[in-house]
Amino acid sequence: MPLSAPRGARRRKLRRRADMPLLGGARPPIAALLALLLLVAGATALVLGDHDRSAADKAVLSSQQRVAEDGALALRASLDESVTDLQRAAALFAGPEAVPADTVLDKLGKVYNKWRGLAVTDPADGTLLAARGETIPLADALTDKANKGDKAGKSGSEDGAPAPRLVKLPSGDTRMLVTAALRGGDKPRLLVASGTLNVPGISTGENRSLLVVDSAGTVLAKDGPSIARTAWAKRAAKTAAAASGKTPEPGGHPGASGSLMGGTDKHRTAVGYAAAGRAPGESSPAGGLGLSVVTSVKVTEDAKAVRTQAFGLVAAAVLLVLAVLVTWILIRTVQRPLIGLYLESRRLGRGELDRPVRAFRGREPARIGAALESLRGQLLGGRPTRAGRARGGIGTRTTVLVCGALLLAWAAPLLLLLNRAGSGVTVPKQLVEDQRRRTDTAADRVRKALNEGWADVASVAQIVGAGGENTGKDEPEADSTTKAVLQTTLREHPRYRSVYVLDGDGKVLTRAGAGPRHPAGQKPRADSVAQLNTSGKEPAVAAYAAVPGGRGRTVVGEYDPQFLISMVTRPGLGQVWLVDDKHRVIAADRQHGFRAFSKLPGDHLNDLVTKARKDTDGTALLHRAGGGSSLAAAASFTGGGAVRDLGWQVVSEQPASWLELPEYTAQRHTMLAGLLGVTAAVACLGWLHIIVIRPLRTLADQAEALAGGDRKTVLFPQHHDEAGAVVRNLELIRQQLRTAERPPAGRN
Repeated sequence: MPLSAPRGARRRKLRRRADMPLLGGARPPIAALLALLLLVAGATALVLGDHDRSAADKAVLSSQQRVAEDGALALRASLDESVTDLQRAAALFAGPEAVPADTVLDKLGKVYNKWRGLAVTDPADGTLLAARGETIPLADALTDKANKGDKAGKSGSEDGAPAPRLVKLPSGDTRMLVTAALRGGDKPRLLVASGTLNVPGISTGENRSLLVVDSAGTVLAKDGPSIARTAWAKRAAKTAAAASGKTPEPGGHPGASGSLMGGTDKHRTAVGYAAAGRAPGESSPAGGLGLSVVTSVKVTEDAKAVRTQAFGLVAAAVLLVLAVLVTWILIRTVQRPLIGLYLESRRLGRGELDRPVRAFRGREPARIGAALESLRGQLLGGRPTRAGRARGGIGTRTTVLVCGALLLAWAAPLLLLLNRAGSGVTVPKQLVEDQRRRTDTAADRVRKALNEGWADVASVAQIVGAGGENTGKDEPEADSTTKAVLQTTLREHPRYRSVYVLDGDGKVLTRAGAGPRHPAGQKPRADSVAQLNTSGKEPAVAAYAAVPGGRGRTVVGEYDPQFLISMVTRPGLGQVWLVDDKHRVIAADRQHGFRAFSKLPGDHLNDLVTKARKDTDGTALLHRAGGGSSLAAAASFTGGGAVRDLGWQVVSEQPASWLELPEYTAQRHTMLAGLLGVTAAVACLGWLHIIVIRPLRTLADQAEALAGGDRKTVLFPQHHDEAGAVVRNLELIRQQLRTAERPPAGRN
């Protein structure tokens, strides 16, 4: 017996706990808010640590990696273009009858000057049929594919010719051999070309070196001072070679890339490397050669450390205090009153009316408590009254708003005001120089692409001239061979939107693709790449190549604007524009877009473009304005070719805040901490308002209506939580009052 009473008390206590809702209500959002604020405080203390010199070097290293990636893409594009040019040129000589070997080489020599040597051979016995330029190691070029295994077969061309390969000449120079099948007649022939493996078109200067290495880490080409031939630079070459076989990340550089820091504390050198590979599913003959580009530059500036550890600890401590304070306020004003209302309403619903309902603090809990006390009196035989309504005190919604204001008072300054880098951040000169070099590389890339396009058009003009088209025919009667050549060119060259043939007066004789935009009634331009308009919705740029012996006929290839956009789109370079000689925008990178023929956004860019016209290597500056700074650069087309009269330039601008400098890193981390604080406060307090505060206000109205005599409105809970439990208890009380007020049966 002594143990029965305590055991019975424990059972009653367990039954009461079982009746208490465990999920939903005020407890989960309050607990989640406390947990999230503690996590934000810990993250603030961790991420706002001191940033030493290595953090500043990270921006320089990242820049070198981007420079190497630009060089790898330029190298791969140049080699791919050489392969495809030879294969397409060979395809243009296809026909029922074989074109003489000397004629093929003469026509190619007039159009393309990229190859050091050209030859036509008989693949059956290796007989040399014709040759031009330097001697080609035909034994390497004609090696049977079977001896190379499946790898050579898979990387070879569709016409069965051996895949491109690298060979070493007796002089020590490296050449890339490209082969293409010559179709025509009943005897197969091979067209073989040897090209020089040069370093990418990146200006080196006194401090920068460039290397092109193969998969074994052997240096195939180099430029710049001997800084790249130290022990650690060789390690970078081996790292790049090993990285060339790795699968590239989706959406990133089509090949492995990275960076490393070498040298001593006083004489540091930043190295970037990138493999000239290909993305999965991408077709690139040069991507399978295992080449990589390594760039190295001396780091002459000593970066300053940024101290933010104390700031982070203070911010975290303040947030910890606020988290405890806000949690205590919410428990005292929302959670405990709500649980008390649940217990009081359950007591009344069970008929335990011996003691009054206790008073509650807060507007809504006080209103519900007063209504419950009125209902207790009615259950004891009293009449409905509204005298128990309580309007005083602070509302729960106001309490939640005050808690949110406290948390926002901590997060908003971090997000908007504190730890700002400003415009006085020291930007290493190397980053400004890298912006110029990368812009110069982009300009060289666009120039070469336009010149290559003109060479393709000139090759088509050679074929059209050989066909001897009758210029007097209209388009429906145009020679079918010329039409087929134009269609093949358009299909195999995505850089064009249309290809067509003009007569001496500018009349279109035959075309393939979209409608020509050559000005009607104007004679064809001389052999060049020309800008056709200076206004309108879309820039028109075309390559003109006269047909040899064609009595004024000219082949025109109009460039697709998307092709120009792809040429100037490079990650990590900021916003890039391609402008004409009047500083009008012709193309811009995909991320930012552009409006055709609009002006550059800023006088400093126009001044930079004007200055760049006088400097063949381009120019760059660090522009400071409006509390921020940016890196801007401009580079003109140099080197001549078909684009020599365009006068175009590539302009780039990148906000300094995008760089991985320690000052900006600390600013971003501070903003991140503030953003996390705002997110935690809005999410949890919004959750609390939707799940608890708004239903509690509705519950107060329902309780007062029931206490005032409303017996018809059925009360049912919307959620299984404390507020829902109070609603269920009020419904029990309503049913009891309605039963008590119902007149006895048979009474009139």
